[in-house]
Amino acid sequence: MAKQLLIYERAVPVTRQRHGTLSIKAGSSYEFARDINSVPLMAAEFAPAAPEYTIVFGGAGTEIIPVVLLGIRDGENLYVGEDGSWTGKYVPAFLRRYPFVFSADDPNAPDALFTLCVDEEFSGCNAEGRGERLFDADGERTQYLQNVLGFLQAYQAQFQRTKQFVARLEALGLLEPMQAQFTLRTGQRATLSGFSVVNRERLKAVPGDKLAELMQADELELIYLHLASLANLSPIAERVGQPVPDTAPAAPVAAAADDGAV
Repeated sequence: MAKQLLIYERAVPVTRQRHGTLSIKAGSSYEFARDINSVPLMAAEFAPAAPEYTIVFGGAGTEIIPVVLLGIRDGENLYVGEDGSWTGKYVPAFLRRYPFVFSADDPNAPDALFTLCVDEEFSGCNAEGRGERLFDADGERTQYLQNVLGFLQAYQAQFQRTKQFVARLEALGLLEPMQAQFTLRTGQRATLSGFSVVNRERLKAVPGDKLAELMQADELELIYLHLASLANLSPIAERVGQPVPDTAPAAPVAAAADDGAV
Protein backbone atom coordinates (compact mmCIF):
# COMPACT_ATOMS: atom_id res chain seq x y z
CA MET A 1 0.00 0.00 0.00
CA ALA A 2 1.39 3.42 -0.92
CA LYS A 3 2.13 5.59 2.10
CA GLN A 4 0.18 8.80 2.66
CA LEU A 5 2.04 11.97 3.62
CA LEU A 6 5.32 10.04 3.52
CA ILE A 7 4.84 7.90 6.65
CA TYR A 8 1.18 6.87 7.10
CA GLU A 9 0.29 3.35 5.92
CA ARG A 10 -3.24 2.68 7.22
CA ALA A 11 -4.75 5.80 8.80
CA VAL A 12 -8.35 5.14 9.92
CA PRO A 13 -10.82 7.31 11.88
CA VAL A 14 -10.56 7.01 15.66
CA THR A 15 -13.80 5.63 17.13
CA ARG A 16 -14.86 4.19 20.49
CA GLN A 17 -16.13 1.05 18.80
CA ARG A 18 -12.87 0.31 16.97
CA HIS A 19 -10.31 1.75 19.39
CA GLY A 20 -11.98 1.45 22.80
CA THR A 21 -9.12 -0.68 24.14
CA LEU A 22 -6.30 0.76 22.03
CA SER A 23 -3.18 2.17 23.68
CA ILE A 24 -0.39 4.14 22.01
CA LYS A 25 3.27 3.84 22.94
CA ALA A 26 4.81 6.76 21.05
CA GLY A 27 7.97 8.84 21.16
CA SER A 28 10.46 6.03 21.79
CA SER A 29 11.10 4.92 18.21
CA TYR A 30 11.23 6.83 14.93
CA GLU A 31 11.70 3.75 12.79
CA PHE A 32 8.66 4.87 10.79
CA ALA A 33 10.69 7.86 9.52
CA ARG A 34 13.85 5.98 8.55
CA ASP A 35 13.23 6.14 4.78
CA ILE A 36 12.46 9.85 4.30
CA ASN A 37 15.08 12.52 3.61
CA SER A 38 12.90 15.54 4.50
CA VAL A 39 9.66 16.45 6.28
CA PRO A 40 7.37 19.50 6.24
CA LEU A 41 8.13 22.26 8.75
CA MET A 42 5.64 24.82 10.04
CA ALA A 43 6.53 28.51 10.39
CA ALA A 44 6.46 28.33 14.21
CA GLU A 45 9.23 25.70 14.06
CA PHE A 46 11.82 27.74 12.18
CA ALA A 47 13.45 29.11 15.36
CA PRO A 48 14.03 25.76 17.13
CA ALA A 49 14.89 23.93 13.88
CA ALA A 50 17.29 26.42 12.24
CA PRO A 51 20.29 25.89 14.59
CA GLU A 52 20.73 22.22 13.56
CA TYR A 53 18.77 21.58 10.34
CA THR A 54 18.69 23.04 6.84
CA ILE A 55 15.32 24.63 6.03
CA VAL A 56 14.36 24.82 2.35
CA PHE A 57 11.15 24.87 0.32
CA GLY A 58 10.00 21.62 -1.27
CA GLY A 59 7.31 20.93 -3.86
CA ALA A 60 6.16 23.00 -6.80
CA GLY A 61 3.27 25.19 -7.92
CA THR A 62 0.58 25.44 -5.24
CA GLU A 63 2.20 22.58 -3.29
CA ILE A 64 5.31 24.45 -2.06
CA ILE A 65 5.95 24.12 1.67
CA PRO A 66 8.95 24.59 3.98
CA VAL A 67 10.82 21.38 4.78
CA VAL A 68 13.82 20.35 6.87
CA LEU A 69 16.47 18.23 5.18
CA LEU A 70 17.14 14.97 7.01
CA GLY A 71 19.37 13.32 4.42
CA ILE A 72 21.03 13.83 1.04
CA ARG A 73 20.13 10.49 -0.52
CA ASP A 74 16.71 9.26 -1.54
CA GLY A 75 15.22 6.96 1.12
CA GLU A 76 17.75 7.79 3.85
CA ASN A 77 17.17 9.68 7.10
CA LEU A 78 20.45 10.52 8.80
CA TYR A 79 18.73 11.49 12.07
CA VAL A 80 17.31 8.04 12.92
CA GLY A 81 19.79 5.95 14.89
CA GLU A 82 20.33 2.22 14.55
CA ASP A 83 18.06 1.67 17.56
CA GLY A 84 15.30 3.85 16.07
CA SER A 85 16.03 6.82 18.34
CA TRP A 86 16.05 10.41 17.07
CA THR A 87 19.61 11.71 17.11
CA GLY A 88 18.76 15.39 16.60
CA LYS A 89 17.90 17.84 19.38
CA TYR A 90 14.63 19.02 17.84
CA VAL A 91 11.96 16.66 16.49
CA PRO A 92 9.74 18.28 13.81
CA ALA A 93 6.03 18.44 14.70
CA PHE A 94 5.21 16.45 11.56
CA LEU A 95 6.90 13.47 13.22
CA ARG A 96 5.76 14.20 16.76
CA ARG A 97 2.10 14.01 15.77
CA TYR A 98 2.53 10.50 14.35
CA PRO A 99 0.65 8.09 14.45
CA PHE A 100 -2.20 10.61 14.43
CA VAL A 101 -3.37 12.83 11.56
CA PHE A 102 -6.51 14.68 10.49
CA SER A 103 -8.50 13.64 7.42
CA ALA A 104 -10.90 15.79 5.40
CA ASP A 105 -12.53 15.61 1.97
CA ASP A 106 -11.37 19.15 1.23
CA PRO A 107 -9.02 20.43 3.95
CA ASN A 108 -8.73 23.83 2.24
CA ALA A 109 -12.48 24.53 2.37
CA PRO A 110 -13.40 27.24 4.93
CA ASP A 111 -15.99 24.96 6.54
CA ALA A 112 -13.92 21.76 6.33
CA LEU A 113 -14.66 19.11 8.93
CA PHE A 114 -11.63 17.24 10.19
CA THR A 115 -11.66 13.69 11.51
CA LEU A 116 -8.93 12.38 13.79
CA CYS A 117 -7.25 9.27 12.37
CA VAL A 118 -4.60 6.89 13.68
CA ASP A 119 -2.18 4.78 11.66
CA GLU A 120 -2.97 1.27 12.85
CA GLU A 121 0.26 -0.01 11.29
CA PHE A 122 2.31 1.99 13.81
CA SER A 123 4.35 -0.40 15.95
CA GLY A 124 3.30 1.44 19.10
CA CYS A 125 -0.40 0.63 18.64
CA ASN A 126 -1.37 -2.15 21.06
CA ALA A 127 -4.19 -3.64 23.12
CA GLU A 128 -1.94 -4.58 26.04
CA GLY A 129 -2.07 -1.25 27.83
CA ARG A 130 1.44 -0.12 26.84
CA GLY A 131 1.60 3.67 26.67
CA GLU A 132 -1.55 5.80 26.72
CA ARG A 133 -5.17 4.74 26.31
CA LEU A 134 -7.40 6.67 23.90
CA PHE A 135 -10.61 5.90 25.79
CA ASP A 136 -11.21 5.04 29.44
CA ALA A 137 -13.22 2.13 30.81
CA ASP A 138 -16.45 4.12 30.34
CA GLY A 139 -15.69 4.82 26.68
CA GLU A 140 -14.89 8.50 27.29
CA ARG A 141 -11.93 10.31 25.76
CA THR A 142 -8.83 10.24 27.94
CA GLN A 143 -6.81 13.37 28.65
CA TYR A 144 -4.17 11.95 26.32
CA LEU A 145 -6.65 11.85 23.43
CA GLN A 146 -7.82 15.39 24.25
CA ASN A 147 -4.18 16.53 24.15
CA VAL A 148 -3.68 14.82 20.78
CA LEU A 149 -6.71 16.65 19.38
CA GLY A 150 -5.39 19.97 20.68
CA PHE A 151 -1.97 19.35 19.16
CA LEU A 152 -3.39 18.53 15.73
CA GLN A 153 -5.73 21.53 15.81
CA ALA A 154 -2.75 23.77 16.57
CA TYR A 155 -0.80 22.08 13.77
CA GLN A 156 -3.61 22.74 11.30
CA ALA A 157 -3.71 26.41 12.33
CA GLN A 158 0.05 26.64 11.85
CA PHE A 159 -0.29 25.09 8.42
CA GLN A 160 -2.62 27.92 7.37
CA ARG A 161 -0.14 30.50 8.65
CA THR A 162 2.70 28.74 6.83
CA LYS A 163 0.71 28.72 3.58
CA GLN A 164 0.27 32.50 3.87
CA PHE A 165 4.01 32.92 4.41
CA VAL A 166 4.88 30.86 1.32
CA ALA A 167 2.26 32.71 -0.75
CA ARG A 168 3.88 36.03 0.20
CA LEU A 169 7.32 34.75 -0.81
CA GLU A 170 5.96 33.62 -4.17
CA ALA A 171 4.10 36.88 -4.75
CA LEU A 172 7.37 38.75 -4.18
CA GLY A 173 9.24 36.38 -6.51
CA LEU A 174 11.77 35.48 -3.83
CA LEU A 175 12.02 31.71 -4.33
CA GLU A 176 14.42 30.13 -6.81
CA PRO A 177 15.24 26.45 -7.55
CA MET A 178 18.51 25.15 -6.15
CA GLN A 179 20.73 22.07 -6.18
CA ALA A 180 23.12 21.26 -3.36
CA GLN A 181 26.50 19.64 -4.03
CA PHE A 182 28.14 17.67 -1.20
CA THR A 183 31.62 16.27 -0.72
CA LEU A 184 31.40 13.29 1.63
CA ARG A 185 34.06 12.03 4.04
CA THR A 186 34.82 9.34 1.48
CA GLY A 187 35.75 12.03 -1.03
CA GLN A 188 32.70 11.23 -3.15
CA ARG A 189 30.30 13.89 -4.33
CA ALA A 190 26.51 13.76 -4.03
CA THR A 191 23.74 16.03 -5.29
CA LEU A 192 20.39 16.94 -3.74
CA SER A 193 17.72 18.57 -5.92
CA GLY A 194 14.01 19.41 -6.08
CA PHE A 195 13.88 22.34 -3.66
CA SER A 196 13.94 26.13 -3.62
CA VAL A 197 15.54 28.81 -1.45
CA VAL A 198 15.11 32.55 -1.00
CA ASN A 199 17.28 34.55 -3.38
CA ARG A 200 19.28 37.06 -1.34
CA GLU A 201 19.62 39.60 -4.16
CA ARG A 202 15.88 39.57 -4.83
CA LEU A 203 15.26 40.05 -1.11
CA LYS A 204 17.49 43.15 -1.14
CA ALA A 205 15.39 44.56 -4.00
CA VAL A 206 12.04 44.21 -2.21
CA PRO A 207 10.39 47.66 -1.80
CA GLY A 208 10.42 49.17 1.67
CA ASP A 209 6.67 48.92 2.18
CA LYS A 210 6.72 45.20 1.36
CA LEU A 211 9.65 44.66 3.71
CA ALA A 212 7.65 46.41 6.41
CA GLU A 213 4.77 44.01 5.81
CA LEU A 214 7.12 41.07 6.14
CA MET A 215 8.50 42.50 9.35
CA GLN A 216 5.07 43.18 10.87
CA ALA A 217 4.02 39.60 10.11
CA ASP A 218 7.23 38.25 11.71
CA GLU A 219 8.05 36.74 8.32
CA LEU A 220 11.27 38.64 7.72
CA GLU A 221 12.68 36.79 10.73
CA LEU A 222 11.55 33.50 9.17
CA ILE A 223 13.41 34.36 5.96
CA TYR A 224 16.64 35.09 7.83
CA LEU A 225 16.31 31.88 9.87
CA HIS A 226 15.91 29.98 6.60
CA LEU A 227 18.94 31.67 5.04
CA ALA A 228 21.09 31.12 8.14
CA SER A 229 20.10 27.44 8.23
CA LEU A 230 21.66 26.85 4.81
CA ALA A 231 25.01 26.76 6.61
CA ASN A 232 23.91 23.39 8.03
CA LEU A 233 24.16 21.67 4.63
CA SER A 234 27.75 20.56 5.22
CA PRO A 235 27.09 19.02 8.67
CA ILE A 236 24.37 16.88 7.07
CA ALA A 237 26.90 15.42 4.64
CA GLU A 238 29.22 14.65 7.55
CA ARG A 239 26.57 12.29 8.95
CA VAL A 240 26.75 10.01 5.90
CA GLY A 241 28.47 6.78 6.92
CA GLN A 242 28.25 4.58 3.82
CA PRO A 243 29.62 5.45 0.37
CA VAL A 244 27.24 6.76 -2.27
CA PRO A 245 27.07 4.56 -5.40
CA ASP A 246 29.12 6.16 -8.18
CA THR A 247 26.09 6.00 -10.48
CA ALA A 248 23.69 7.58 -7.96
CA PRO A 249 21.56 10.34 -9.57
CA ALA A 250 20.68 13.59 -7.85
CA ALA A 251 18.43 12.72 -4.92
CA PRO A 252 15.11 14.59 -4.74
CA VAL A 253 13.73 16.24 -1.63
CA ALA A 254 10.99 13.80 -0.67
CA ALA A 255 8.67 15.91 1.49
CA ALA A 256 5.03 15.96 0.47
CA ALA A 257 2.89 19.08 0.65
CA ASP A 258 1.26 18.83 4.07
CA ASP A 259 -2.13 20.39 4.64
CA GLY A 260 -2.43 18.76 8.02
CA ALA A 261 -4.67 15.99 6.69
CA VAL A 262 -4.61 12.80 4.62
